[in-house]
Amino acid sequence: MDYFDIIIIGAGHAGCEAALASSRMGAKTLLLTINLDHIAFMSCNPAVGGLGKGHLVREIDALGGEMGVNTDAAGIQFKVLNMKKGPAVRATRVQTDMARYAGRMKKRLEGQENLYIRQGVAEGLVVEGGAVSGVRTMFGERFRAGAVILTTGTFLKGLIHIGLKHFEAGRLGDIPSVGLSDNLHELGFEIGRLKTGTCPRLDGKTIDFSRMEPQESDDPPVPFSFMTKKVENPLVPCFLAYTNERTHDVIRGGFDRSPLFTGVIKGTGVRYCPSIEDKIVRFSERPRHHIFIEPQGLDTVEYYPNGLSTSLPLDIQMAMLRTIEGLENVEITRPGYGIEYDFAYPTQLYPTLETKLVKGLFFAGQINGTTGYEEAAAQGLMAGINAALKVHGGGEFVLARDEAYIGVLIDDLVTRGVDEPYRMFTSRAEHRLLLREDNADLRLTGRGRSIGVVDKARHDMVLEKQAKIETVFEMLRSVRIKPTKEMREILRDSGIGTITNPVTLEDLLKKPGVTLGELKRIDDRLAGIDDDVAYQVEVDVKYRCYTDRQIEMIGRTKKLEDKRIPAGLDYGEVSGLSREVVERLTRVRPFTLGQASRIPGVTPASITALMIHFKKMGML
Repeated sequence: MDYFDIIIIGAGHAGCEAALASSRMGAKTLLLTINLDHIAFMSCNPAVGGLGKGHLVREIDALGGEMGVNTDAAGIQFKVLNMKKGPAVRATRVQTDMARYAGRMKKRLEGQENLYIRQGVAEGLVVEGGAVSGVRTMFGERFRAGAVILTTGTFLKGLIHIGLKHFEAGRLGDIPSVGLSDNLHELGFEIGRLKTGTCPRLDGKTIDFSRMEPQESDDPPVPFSFMTKKVENPLVPCFLAYTNERTHDVIRGGFDRSPLFTGVIKGTGVRYCPSIEDKIVRFSERPRHHIFIEPQGLDTVEYYPNGLSTSLPLDIQMAMLRTIEGLENVEITRPGYGIEYDFAYPTQLYPTLETKLVKGLFFAGQINGTTGYEEAAAQGLMAGINAALKVHGGGEFVLARDEAYIGVLIDDLVTRGVDEPYRMFTSRAEHRLLLREDNADLRLTGRGRSIGVVDKARHDMVLEKQAKIETVFEMLRSVRIKPTKEMREILRDSGIGTITNPVTLEDLLKKPGVTLGELKRIDDRLAGIDDDVAYQVEVDVKYRCYTDRQIEMIGRTKKLEDKRIPAGLDYGEVSGLSREVVERLTRVRPFTLGQASRIPGVTPASITALMIHFKKMGML
C-alpha cells in the first residue's frame, strides 16, 4: 500500500489546482483520475472568466495558481467586459484553444515536484477513528494518506440525458463514479442531486459565417495572469447569431420528448445558465435569444454555440439549429446533453473545505454544488492549501469576504448552502469595489507567500509594483502647481480645465475624465509609469471616498468576524434562541459570530443572545 500526504480524486479544474498547490507546499501528493487523457478537460464551453468568474481567476493567479497562466497560453480571444462601467464590475473573459489548455495543464502537472499522477477509479474512502486514512480503487488498489480531497465534478452517479434516452456517464465519453457516491452516503453525508448541461458541437465547415456578426478580440489583448507579459497565440473572432420564432416553435414541438419537461430529470438545474428550452418558457415574451458561435481551437473545425445548452432529442437539436441564420446547413459533431449528478450539501464543510463529519477529508468543486470552471478551481486551490497545512500541522488558510471573491464563494457555500448550482457574480460581493480584478495581486500574493504557495519571484514582482505605486502617490501629493498664465493654457489644451488656486497633481487627477497620461505635460516624470501601476493609482485616487467608506464598514463588523465560536458549543443552552435558530446553528456550526449572522434565519436578536451568553461565560 503506497503512502502519500494527500490524495486528490479527480483531475478537473479543481483537482489540478489542488494538486499543484499541495505539492508546491511540499506535500507528497497523488492525483487520481479516471482518464489521464482528460486532465483539465473543458467539458462545456471553451471560455474562462466572465463577470465575477474573472475575479476568481485573477485571485487564483495571485495565490500562485495555474488557471490564469494556462488560459493566457491557450487563449485565442481576449475581452474585457463592462469597460464602460466602473472598475469593480470590469471582468476578463478569454476564449481558449481547448486542446492546448488541457495539454499544457497536463504537462505542468507532470513536471511538478512531489506530484504523482495515476489513472484509476476511486471506489471508496478508508476511514479510521473518524478520520480519512486512504482510498480504495475499482482495481483493488489501496493508497494511504493523511488527507483526501474529492474533486469529482459531475462524475458522482452521473446520468446523461439526450431526449428520453439516458445512460450513466461522468460526461459524454467517460464512465461515472458510482461506488464513491454510495460510500459517502454510508459515511453519513447528506447527498443531493443537481443538473447541468452543455451545447451541441458544430462542424465549422457547414457554417455560413458571412451571415453572422463577428466579435473580434480586444487588441492588444489583456492577459489574465499577472505574470504574463505578452499573448503569443493568434487571435480569432467569435460570431453572434440569434434564435427566432421558428427556432422556438421547433423547440416547443420537442417538449413531449424533453427530459426536462416530462419529469425524467429530477435534479435542480442552473438558474443563471438555463437550457434553451427553459429560456423560451421562462422568457416567452422575447422573440429571439443571442447565440455566440465560439471556436474550440485553432486546429479544429468544431464550434460551440454558447447559449444553446439543451437535452432535447438529437433530431430536434438539428432542426432547431437549422432555423438560425447562418446555420441552415449545419452539421452536429457532438450532441448537446443534460447531466444529473450527486453533490454533498456544502454546509457540511468548515470554511477550510474540510468536512465536519470526517477529519482530513476535503471537498472542492461541483461536489459542493457549484457550477463553472472558475468556481471549481478556486475551491481546489483552497482545499489543496488547507490539506497541505493540515498534514504539516501548519494551521488553516481562510479568506474573509472582505479579502477576496474566493472568500465570498466559500462563505456563501458553507454558511448559506445551495439549493441550485451556485455561480459567482459581482453582485454577491458586498465589498466589490475593494475586490477588483486589477488589485488581486496586491491583496493576496503576500498572503500566499506567507504560507509557501507563492514563489519568491512572483512575490518580488508584487513588492516592486507596490513600491512603484507608492512613488507615484508621493509625487502626486508633493507636486503643487500654481495658476499661472502658462499653466492655465497647458491645462486648457490638455482638456483638464482651469484652476484659480494652487493644487496638487492628485487634486487634478480627481477631476472626472482626467488620467495620468494627461498629466504628463505638467510633469514628465509621469511618462514612464507602467500601465498597471497607472491604473491602480487612478482608481485609488478617483474612488477613494467610496473605498474609504467600505473600509470603515468592514471595521465596524470586524468584531463579529474575529470572534470565534467554540467548536463544541451546545446552542440549546443559549438563552433567547428559538428552536429553529438552534437547529440552523447546530447544522452549520459557524466558525465566528460573523458567519453565524449570515446563516439564513439567524436574526440580529439571535446574535445578541449569543454575545450575552459568551459574556456570561467570560468569553467576551
